[in-house]
Amino acid sequence: MQMPTSTSTMSQLMRLPVLVAALGYMVDMYDLFLFSIVRVPSLASLGLSQESIMQDGLMLLNLQMAGMLIGGIFWGIMGDKRGRLSVLFGSILIYSLANIGNGLVHSVGAYAVLRFIAGFGLAGELGAGITLVSEILPSEKRGYGATLVATMGVLGALLAYLVSSIFDWRISYFIGGGLGLLLLILRFRVFESGIFEQLKEQKVQRGNVMMLFNNRKRFFKYLNGIIIGMPIWFVVGILITFSPEISTAMGLEKPINAGKAVMFAFSGQVAGNLVSGFLSQYLRSRKKAILVFLSISFLLVLVYLLAPIKSANMLYVVCACLGFSSGYWTLFITVAAELFGSNLRATVATTIPNFVRATVIPLTALFSLLKPGSGIIYSALITGLLAYLLAFIALFFLEETFKKEMNYDEEEK
Repeated sequence: MQMPTSTSTMSQLMRLPVLVAALGYMVDMYDLFLFSIVRVPSLASLGLSQESIMQDGLMLLNLQMAGMLIGGIFWGIMGDKRGRLSVLFGSILIYSLANIGNGLVHSVGAYAVLRFIAGFGLAGELGAGITLVSEILPSEKRGYGATLVATMGVLGALLAYLVSSIFDWRISYFIGGGLGLLLLILRFRVFESGIFEQLKEQKVQRGNVMMLFNNRKRFFKYLNGIIIGMPIWFVVGILITFSPEISTAMGLEKPINAGKAVMFAFSGQVAGNLVSGFLSQYLRSRKKAILVFLSISFLLVLVYLLAPIKSANMLYVVCACLGFSSGYWTLFITVAAELFGSNLRATVATTIPNFVRATVIPLTALFSLLKPGSGIIYSALITGLLAYLLAFIALFFLEETFKKEMNYDEEEK
């Protein structure tokens, strides 16, 4: 497998904008998955019953994702109109302060407002970072750059588990906010993308969301980009987040720990991000590598929900394998940045990952709707089958972007 061993490749990956984008995504993922880890203890400390913890947990998760959906549109437009750096600065400031606020809540209402604000801020980090990385690295290095960013993001989820296992949930939120504010110091030294600087001199529409809907080809390209990532958030948002409830339905004597499930899943995803990124470089194809990982992920979902698993340790192993197979997140965000021209790139690269995250809302709604009649196992299975079917169809029609050059705008096409 082709590895980035040359000095020139390593020097490209160690450039400050790439490192800052990677560290920013690490803090982003720390906050995003800290809630999944501390959902039960934080809501229990607010005095909620076991049933309310699940229902209000779903509500808080959906509000967080709704904030990301709205924030994704806002930050994406800002990234194309004002620049990639303005989004990196503004988004991390908002979610860092919201993180600190989450550590101060004493009611579900305040928690809900701050999860929405945190989601709004988190929405800008990934797309702006990947856009910046994809525009400053040459085409043959983009896959490695995106792999570095995504892998650091997954390490952020692992850091969230480590911190929450040592500190109280409130302190864990404070630490996340503090890390974000420290990262702002590095942001002041990062330079803007040269492609965007050139774009500012041209008389083209920048960040016009309607351009994604007034052209049939662009619209379906955009829609396919969203759908291929949906199974990742089915795994994370349902199978991993609600693993304690699912493990009880499986007949395990003691529910598995959600924090440990997240740790194992994202430990697996660290390896998956690396392998999928390098596999894409080896195959010289984004689509083929995504197909391999999507297929493995689908088979593992069947194992998770249908195999006669009676051991908590075995279920943790399956969670780790599911995390590995979800490692095509690296390729997914790379494709999102590569699909469109420079005048829409930040809009697309920021909104697509957040629309994918927001698919948790309809997925959990379908899951909840089916649960009373089908039970928790089969409601998750039916929801998953739909998500994977749509993803395979979208991947079939997706454009191959491995060799695509970045210095063009949509009005040229």
